[in-house]
Amino acid sequence: MGLMSVIALDKDLLLWFNSGHSLFLDSLVPLLTSGWIWIPMYLGLFYLVVKNNETMAQILLVVGSVLCCYLLSGGIDDMLVKPLVGRLRPCNDPTIADQLSLVSGTLHSDFSFFSAHSANTMAVAVFFCLLVRDRLLSITLVCWSLLNAWTRLYLGVHFPSDVVVGLFEGALASFIVYLAYWKIYFKISPRLNYISTQYTSTGYSRVDIDVVMQLLVLTVAVAVIIAMANVFA
Repeated sequence: MGLMSVIALDKDLLLWFNSGHSLFLDSLVPLLTSGWIWIPMYLGLFYLVVKNNETMAQILLVVGSVLCCYLLSGGIDDMLVKPLVGRLRPCNDPTIADQLSLVSGTLHSDFSFFSAHSANTMAVAVFFCLLVRDRLLSITLVCWSLLNAWTRLYLGVHFPSDVVVGLFEGALASFIVYLAYWKIYFKISPRLNYISTQYTSTGYSRVDIDVVMQLLVLTVAVAVIIAMANVFA
């Protein structure tokens, strides 16, 4: 498959993901793609870290690792990759923009490759999957990242290839950061193996994990209610 065929397939996939607009989704998706609405979930993850680490050094190590995930994913993307590649966003690309259903107030004027949204959310998701080691939380966080990636396609601000590369780059960044975290952690903490139905193998309380899950579900529910209210206003 040649480069032109890949580009054509990329555009066709985008048109498919971008189809099926409705007043409800046009109100809901901008909420879901906004970083602000996920603040309660981020606070829940911070609560989980604080509650399940005994020393300030351990807490700061996790927080610093998450920040490194952001730097190695979205940070490198925005500061280096996007300016170097210079790919136009679909909403600004004259070869496809007039075929897209665009939502006012969600468009961007910077470059498209690759999706920092996808990279950042997947980096956070994978890092906490490795950190906490809870199956349900892991599935939920990965689905949350994929939901954020889908919103970028629905809004027509990224091509599918931007999103796929962003997801893989975010996952890779988190693996690298977690390896460094693991080596540093055991220099400042004893090796413990938790064998309990109340804790994960890395020592995170399942009760505290439930708090994160509840905040995430509540956030989605609030976004749906706001979107419905906007439709019927």
